[in-house]
Amino acid sequence: MPITPATSTHSSSNGTAEAILLELVDENGTTIGTAEKLAAHQPPGQLHRAFSVFLFDERGRLLLQQRALGKYHSPGVWSNTCCGHPYPGEAPFAAAARRTYEELGVSPSLLAEAGTVRYNHPDPESGLVEQEFNHLFVGLVQSPLHPDAEEIGDTVFVTAAELAERHAKDPFSSWFMTVLDAARPAVRELTGPSAGW
Repeated sequence: MPITPATSTHSSSNGTAEAILLELVDENGTTIGTAEKLAAHQPPGQLHRAFSVFLFDERGRLLLQQRALGKYHSPGVWSNTCCGHPYPGEAPFAAAARRTYEELGVSPSLLAEAGTVRYNHPDPESGLVEQEFNHLFVGLVQSPLHPDAEEIGDTVFVTAAELAERHAKDPFSSWFMTVLDAARPAVRELTGPSAGW
């Protein structure tokens, strides 16, 4: 994983990872504290700040990622281009751009805010709970992907019709349709009416 100014403050000097802290928020998205990442996802879950990125190619196809099998939360399922949590004090936009580069090896183009959505999604497989105030972003991917194999098992670009087929037969993250539906107005604005989103 590349060391960026944001990630360097979250790695210890001997190379071992420190506990990752998330920003806890109230129902309005106002920061009220911090919690360790895994603890925030233990039932019943603590409401925390998150982000979701949806990147499209020049043909209006959505880039999906399959989460790596080694991930502790929702391994092996398909989800949106990138998602994660800002570090405490990190702007969601900066976190979305940083994490997209760390996971996929690309910097998004025309990355734009697409609103927020609040949800509570228990994951029956892991027993963890996604209790999130999620900042949504849409943009374009215009360069070759270089996925981090520790984070991503596979990637695919899909049309709206192909997504519907894949979603009917493949496992997806519990939050995927919630964040996609919330981002659709911005997705349509970015991709145009002919893309079918």
